[in-house]
Amino acid sequence: MQERVVDLLLGTGPRTGAELLAALGGEAFGLWKTCELSPRLTVSRVGRRYLRLGRRIDGYARLSPSVLREFLTYAVVGLRDDPEAVARRVAEVETRARQVSERKLALARRVVADITEPLAEGPGPEDRFCVLVAGDIVFGMAHEVDRPERSTGTMVNGSDLDLVVVVRDDAPEELVRRLDDTIYQKKFQYLRSPAFREEIDYVVKRFATLREQTAFDSFRRMVACKIYDEAILIHGSRELFDAGTALLRERGVVEALRELEAVAVAAREERERRLLATDQESLTGEDLFLFHTDDESEEFE
Repeated sequence: MQERVVDLLLGTGPRTGAELLAALGGEAFGLWKTCELSPRLTVSRVGRRYLRLGRRIDGYARLSPSVLREFLTYAVVGLRDDPEAVARRVAEVETRARQVSERKLALARRVVADITEPLAEGPGPEDRFCVLVAGDIVFGMAHEVDRPERSTGTMVNGSDLDLVVVVRDDAPEELVRRLDDTIYQKKFQYLRSPAFREEIDYVVKRFATLREQTAFDSFRRMVACKIYDEAILIHGSRELFDAGTALLRERGVVEALRELEAVAVAAREERERRLLATDQESLTGEDLFLFHTDDESEEFE
């Protein structure tokens, strides 16, 4: 396998893992292992790794992207004796990820504008809620690799749009209902439209719910806090958003999340050592899960 990879790179220059797999075929794991272990090859990671939580993982903490997703989409394989070519290709992939992230962020803003425009009637309704976006977009790591949407199996265009709407406790229930109904309609419009094929994950909740979630005492509450911690404000009340950020700090949630991230970093290093030490060229069972881990979906609440 090493010679096939080297021969291909001599002709094409550095490639992403997905491009190598498309050209050479075979098992993704065997290709990843060859590229990582070969003295003639170098694998350069693009972007960053960040905390994700999964029910099946001891302690819940893992890093995203998974080993497989990172290799396919966010890694460049090149010849060790041609570092300049590798650096150029890395810059190209980084630029593409940034462009996709910017496009999806602009789309999220467009969705939110469509949702909130009908609410502009009445006295200061936008002071009563804020809208945040989270996920791959905020890390500049969004992608456009087609994948099935979880509930319907419909193929969607890469990274989803993760929206969190926080509503003041004294806001009328009618506002909460209208926000939820409008986003739900947009979710299916964007999912079914061939022009978009975008998945929107969202939650609408009162600030009191966020306060309860900072107890950080269950998987779902931990996920909700992690999502809020990484999110950025794209619409509505800055005061309300900042109050949520301060609440996470005061309750010790931010510190707990940083500790989980450190655990995830160590676990990822151990996972990769274990995978590279296996004699198999294809994986089954627990080792297969260690390589993928992309089936772990977050739960908005």
